[in-house]
Amino acid sequence: MTQPRFNAIGFAVADMGRSLEFYRALGLDVPDGADDAPHAEIPLAPGVRLLLDTHATIAGFDPGFTPSAGGAGSLAFDCGDPAGVDAAYERMIAAGATGHLAPWDAFWGQRYAVVHDPDGNGVDFYAALPGATPPGATPPGS
Repeated sequence: MTQPRFNAIGFAVADMGRSLEFYRALGLDVPDGADDAPHAEIPLAPGVRLLLDTHATIAGFDPGFTPSAGGAGSLAFDCGDPAGVDAAYERMIAAGATGHLAPWDAFWGQRYAVVHDPDGNGVDFYAALPGATPPGATPPGS
């Protein structure tokens, strides 16, 4: 028997066009023509995809579906260095994202920041702080 292999994370979205605009601003490779589609797949890393489905699409096959009040999940992006965290956060705020945690030096040895996508899902930016020794805590997204 083949072991299941993780290859996707999915989010329910209220407005596909608005969500795709957010992920384009983040720099992801959003497929052309997906803005009015009921389902979209965005490559994140080799073999891993972000799946977006509209609330109406999910309700069409799951009659018990109730959209969450927001923030059902999160994605985390390694920005390479602390300045990259600040730049990613500022770029997304300028693009209209909702800031949740402005860049800060976390106790676990990373520069960290969080914005929310249009549906309230977290998008975390992080990078190791120079010379930091993590105190043993496992930070989200690493």
